Amino acid sequence: MADGARSGRSTDSTGASGPPGANGSPDAPDSIEYEGVGVGTAAVAGPVARMGRPLPEPADVPATGSVGDERAKAFAALAAVAADLRARGAAAGGATADVLEAQAMMAEDPELEDGVQARTDAGKTAARAIHETFAEFHATLAALGDYMAGRVADLDDIAARAIAVASGVPMPGLPRRTEPYVLLAADLAPADTALLDRRLVLALVTAEGGPTSHTAILARAMGIPAVVGAAGVLALADDTPVLVDAATGTVLARPSTEAMEAAVARSCAASAAAAATGPGRTSDGTEVKLLANIGGADDVPAALAAGAEGVGLFRTELLYLDSDQPPTFDAQVKVYKDVFDAFPEGARVVVRTLDAGADKPLPFVPLGEEPNPALGVRGLRAFRAFDGRNEAVLRTQLLAIREAAGTSAPEVWVMAPMVDEVTEAEWFCELAAACGLDVAGGRVGIMVETPASALTAGPILAGRTGFASIGTNDLTQYTMAADRMLGAVGALQDPWHPAVLKLVGVAGAAGRAADKPIGVCGEAAADPLLACVLVGLGVRSLSMAPSAIADVRAALASRTLRDCEARAARAWEAATARDARKAAAA
Repeated sequence: MADGARSGRSTDSTGASGPPGANGSPDAPDSIEYEGVGVGTAAVAGPVARMGRPLPEPADVPATGSVGDERAKAFAALAAVAADLRARGAAAGGATADVLEAQAMMAEDPELEDGVQARTDAGKTAARAIHETFAEFHATLAALGDYMAGRVADLDDIAARAIAVASGVPMPGLPRRTEPYVLLAADLAPADTALLDRRLVLALVTAEGGPTSHTAILARAMGIPAVVGAAGVLALADDTPVLVDAATGTVLARPSTEAMEAAVARSCAASAAAAATGPGRTSDGTEVKLLANIGGADDVPAALAAGAEGVGLFRTELLYLDSDQPPTFDAQVKVYKDVFDAFPEGARVVVRTLDAGADKPLPFVPLGEEPNPALGVRGLRAFRAFDGRNEAVLRTQLLAIREAAGTSAPEVWVMAPMVDEVTEAEWFCELAAACGLDVAGGRVGIMVETPASALTAGPILAGRTGFASIGTNDLTQYTMAADRMLGAVGALQDPWHPAVLKLVGVAGAAGRAADKPIGVCGEAAADPLLACVLVGLGVRSLSMAPSAIADVRAALASRTLRDCEARAARAWEAATARDARKAAAA
């Protein structure tokens, strides 16, 4: 049985056996509880509504239209899907726009178009040509394993949408409801999540995925309570009443009145505590900076409204995507300055330099052929490899950051992604210093995203590196050898795993020994209970989606540093991610 669902089978009041992955609840004779990973702290109740399923496989019959007509229909369907994805992304903004832009680029992949054309030229219908081409690519990506296999779910979603358009029927997607409901799905495509109506969708429940899946990330950004990876939950029929408790990561089908009242009361108390404002700190006064993850100036208003003390992760990739040339120096200066000038004096804005490679290939940063890009030339490696042929792109970015920071009020810090050892960190610090950035003042640092960088954080921080920020999303996937975008291993992609927590603890201890700050900018920082554990492991800044800041602030304010350290110690000694979460909550 997959991790995330309780073992055993339940028996309802009729004596029928419940589905695998569920347990009978003592609160009501016919209640069934499913366990997954919660996103948020709210508890809500409502009827289930299931996602619409894609069309069946198109029949392999000769096309009735001409070859040219079928080819044009297929290409038009792919173009319509790409345009629809971009429109949804533009309407949603933030992290959603980034995810949907990546999907739109997949729909426009020239190799896919070549495959579709070859099949329509052979007499296939547009829908069948799309199906066969995407099926071939599905098999290819799945066979590659690791990072590339994570693209399979996105590829399948694009195929389903394109086949629907080519067949002249609506794209698969959200149920048509006029009353509030709990959305239930195997998993949610980013394009569907972007269109959720917050007035109708009370909560999200998925059978697949993990805490860093697209569904979890976008649900957190939108402030929608969710439980992901709840195995067995697809057995529920439409309109089954459920209680979704994001704080405990449980979905209770047919809940008793007492269970609903208790969960809602606790949820209301948590919401009241989250209404507090001010800087992050524990109840005994230990300062923990609460920062926001942003992709550009459009995300700043939400960060300021949430009371963010600055930015812990300014993703700069959006500047570089969908272009054959890197942005000019002047264009970069304007974008960076728009963000910097929005924050007051004393705030901190941490800029991550371009994270090229893996799922973000760029034509002007050539990396050669790679069988496994996630383990290839990615992040800082892209600018050091090949005798520095790509270094000019990074150098221009650092110069633009320096220029934009020169007249801005906040403290501008810069960090490099995918740094694994001392030589890489020193190389980056040397380049940053040559570009005029404040290396001596401790404002040039690195991201800790691999076990190697966590385990050697001591020597790295003993040098010129001024700080480290732990990217728990990548650190978890590399520690667990589990692609964070692949639903089949979503249960393993859990930052609560003791192996991940121990690596965070090693980095935290290195930061204390060197008297240099350690932060977290992965999705783990947005989990209120895990945030307290991270503080107990030595982390002193947490960067997250703005919608999570209030809950994390409230969680820290209710606990002393000693309590955080005790919870961290209990989680550290656990055997599994689930055990660690339960030990910390006890």
